[in-house]
This record gives sequence, structure tokens and C-alpha cells, in this order.
Amino acid sequence: MQIKIQTMGMGLLLACCATSAGAHPGAPKSSLATNPAASQQSPAIDLTLHPAATLQPPPIDLTLHPAAGQLETPSDPVLHRAAALPSGPLPSRALPSRPPASPLQSASAEVQAVARWISESGDNGGLPYLLIDKVNAQVFAFTPAGLLQGATPALLGLARGDRLLAPNSATMAQMSPRVRITPAGRFVSRLAIDSHGKELLVLDYDASISLHAVIKGTPEEHRAERLSSPTSEDNRISFGCINVPEAFYATIVSPTFAHTKGVVYVLPETSPASELFGFQPAGAGQPAPQQRAAAVDARPAARAVPGAVAN
Repeated sequence: MQIKIQTMGMGLLLACCATSAGAHPGAPKSSLATNPAASQQSPAIDLTLHPAATLQPPPIDLTLHPAAGQLETPSDPVLHRAAALPSGPLPSRALPSRPPASPLQSASAEVQAVARWISESGDNGGLPYLLIDKVNAQVFAFTPAGLLQGATPALLGLARGDRLLAPNSATMAQMSPRVRITPAGRFVSRLAIDSHGKELLVLDYDASISLHAVIKGTPEEHRAERLSSPTSEDNRISFGCINVPEAFYATIVSPTFAHTKGVVYVLPETSPASELFGFQPAGAGQPAPQQRAAAVDARPAARAVPGAVAN
């Protein structure tokens, strides 16, 4: 009985194989046949990473764009101006030069008042003139037309005052410090030569008062240093003459008075200038001749002045 069951199993298996072969007529006759194509080796797989030839990355935009809804320029005016400036170093440009201020603009009110009065009244008579500000130890030089030629510090008489106290016959050795005064007044002046052959502008011949280039004096006087100091407090040292820097005398005083006489106005320091020269403080009035200081006519420059000496 057992043998029959095995024989039946083998018969069923053969029947299934025959049925399967009959259902597919195009199937190969033998499953054990060798396929020629299957015996060829497949090509090796290329695992090298090659860049794509046609794909280029887009350029990166580094421009700083404002955020949505943000103003492109700052609302603050200062920041707005700063944002409008070009990048990089600013081009250099020359600033317009401001003309220097006239020394007369910084002069004392008394000097300005006298200068205005002379210009309005023509008191200088068409001659060049000087203004001597004793309070601030300054000299101002003007052309006959009233144009300022220059200004400079000056050395003046040691003592303060406006009237001469020493007699004209007194020598310098006889003059005590309290009488070494530069007198105030209006002086018609000319160039002259002193007893040492030096040129000077004489104000008062009898009193030997003149304006000249600074002299050395005694070593302890330090006259040149006093002229160069920034203050006028140490400019009182002479016996009464007016000392100015050599360059100022050589370039302005000497050529201005070389072929003509002129007027030297020495402003007072103990009273208003309007009282001495006889004009209204506002400059509207005409000069009163009877109130002027006496004018002293000077001698020609070609003649020496006996006994005169720079001090």
C-alpha cells in the first residue's frame, strides 16, 4: 500500500510538468541550455563624480537692500546728509580765505573816534598822519586819504601823563622818572637828523620829542624785548620819545614822510581825546581850532637838529 502512494505521487508530478510545458509553446525545449549573452561580463560601474557641464551657479548678490517697509534714507536730517555723502575719501577743496581784519577794528574806542573825526573833518589837511594810542602803546599810520598803512606796538615815556613837566633845557640825566612823559597833542612833523646822524620824525624840537626806530638803550631796559612782548604794560621806558620797530620805521614812517610833512596825533591818557582835539564824541561836530593842542612846525630833514637825540 505504501508503494502505490509513491507511484501515484510521481505520476502527478510528471503530469503537472507536461501541462506547464503545453501552456507556453514558445518556451525553450530545455531549461539547461546555456544563453551566449549571459556568458559575457557586464561593464564596470563608473562611480567617479563629474560636475555638470551645463549647470552654473548664479552670482551672489551682495547688495544691501532695505527691509520691506523701511525707508531708503534716514529720516534724521543729519543722518540723511551723512548717507548722501559719497563713499571713500572726500575730495579736498580749498576753503575760501577770509580777509584779515584791519587793526583799526580792534583798536580802542578813542582811536576809532579820532580816526573818524579826522576822516570826516579833513583835519590832517591832505597830509599823512599817525595816531599814537598811549594807553595801549600802539601806533597807527594813515595815508593822506585816510587809508590805514599799518600798525605796530611802541615804547613810550616812562611816566604817565599828557603834559611835559621837565624844562626844555633839562638834560636826560637831570630828568627824574616822574617827568619822563610823552606829551599828548597834535604835532605837525618832519623828518630830521639827530646829533648822532640818525633819522627821526620830530614832534617837538624844543623838548626833543620825536618818533624813531627803537634804540638799544641800557642793557637793563630790554627795549627790543619790551616791543615784542604780548602786553603793553611793559612798554613805558623812554624819556619821552616814541620808539617803534626798525622795520615799521623803515618801510612806513620814513618813506611816508620823506618828501612832505605830516601830522602826528598823540592821544591823551588822562582826559578824553575829544576834549583835547576839539570834536564831538559822536564825530558829528566840526573841530574847534581854539581847543587844539598847539602844532609845532618841524625843520627840513636835510638839516641836523642841534642837541636832539633819540631817547
